[in-house]
Amino acid sequence: VVPRRRSEFLAATATELTGPGAVVVDLCCGSGALGAAVAAAAAHPVELYAADVDPVAVRCARRNLTGPGAPVFEGDLFVALPAALRGRIDVLLANVPYVPSADIALLPPEARLHEARPALDGGADGLDVLRRVAVEAPHWLAPGGSLLFETSERQTPTALAVARAAGLDAADAWCEDLDATVVTATLR
Repeated sequence: VVPRRRSEFLAATATELTGPGAVVVDLCCGSGALGAAVAAAAAHPVELYAADVDPVAVRCARRNLTGPGAPVFEGDLFVALPAALRGRIDVLLANVPYVPSADIALLPPEARLHEARPALDGGADGLDVLRRVAVEAPHWLAPGGSLLFETSERQTPTALAVARAAGLDAADAWCEDLDATVVTATLR
């Protein structure tokens, strides 16, 4: 399982924050590729969990994230996660849908025609799901834990503001080679 080329930057950024025994959650996990990539690249074993609202994605992730310490849950965002993870997550990967609804028709056919709309559609400005994740993240993150997510260059200022409004210290990074932007939002 390999993340999309652009998402490699998200996985690499998350891996840098993953210490020994870190609790890593891949929220909106899809196939589980991001969680798998972080767990494989981490220098130490991690405690990996994943969740998605789409039953098809959950079945796929369960096939890809086999072995102990990689349970995959089905449900809407944090509702899917066991309550025992509250306040324990060190690295929260949230590859939320961030395409504005009106822009979905402009996506390449391989995305527009073959991906489930909920995996793409981020609402009017593309940040609806991110807003929901950011509000809840501080309750789930361990002290010093980080929420990491992709966003577009034009959405970055608003995405940073969303994370900061939730009480997180947020900064963005851009990878020129992949034309990818990642926001890291850390619990103070």
